Amino acid sequence: MSRIGPVFERLRGSRAALMPFLVAGDPNLASTSQAVEALIRAGADLIELGVPFSDPIADGPINQRAYQRALAAGVTPRDVLGLVRDLRARFGVPIVLLSYFNPILQFGLDRFCAEAVASGVDGVVIPDLPPDEAGDLARHARAAGLDLIFLLSPTSTDARIRLAGAQSSGFIYCVSLTGVTGVRDRVSGEVEGLLKRIRQHTGLPICVGFGVSTADQARQVGAVADGVIVGSAIVALLEQDGGPARLEEFVSGLRASLDGAHAAKSTPP
Repeated sequence: MSRIGPVFERLRGSRAALMPFLVAGDPNLASTSQAVEALIRAGADLIELGVPFSDPIADGPINQRAYQRALAAGVTPRDVLGLVRDLRARFGVPIVLLSYFNPILQFGLDRFCAEAVASGVDGVVIPDLPPDEAGDLARHARAAGLDLIFLLSPTSTDARIRLAGAQSSGFIYCVSLTGVTGVRDRVSGEVEGLLKRIRQHTGLPICVGFGVSTADQARQVGAVADGVIVGSAIVALLEQDGGPARLEEFVSGLRASLDGAHAAKSTPP
């Protein structure tokens, strides 16, 4: 079993898990390693790392620029696995990769799953691979012990929700809005209704991403979801040369907001 399930079990009834996202190798692998250390010090429960790819169709401009910087630095999927191996030697926090399907296909489905797990990867999210086309990868992932995590959005039908729930392990990635990743000024009003629909069809934890950018938004999402994914806002900090200290400060604020929301919920009137 991967490290993902025990995190959600530990936090069940407590607070939402915090999962920051970074593009691996932006602007280089050493910087990513330092950034991940800062995220963990700040209280991240899981880490999501983007595998550099030339056509990240689900990502907005901020993340697209990060992918281009990583590619310009020559970062490959094998380099990302090496980074995870180095991180795993120091940290027990679950690590999830976000990769588009082409790099995995080129790597070789069975080889990717086996080497990812051997490196310390716990799960993989593939934005451009729907669950009804994932049979071959799902077979190799199950054999290797790699969680395969599918995305659902406000436009997902009940049939698609059932299929994604049946095919996923670890958690469900809930896209909070239609469109690409990016910083937003408010949380979509569709989130709570979508989570209710998903929970009718699966008992897996549900993490919400795309557009969660501030501590207040994290608190709002954390009140209804099992996990909160924050990506573009963090990538933007790195783009602005925020450095590990600034990153740690920002993510500590997200974590404090989630902790505070739970404390408020637990306090008797």
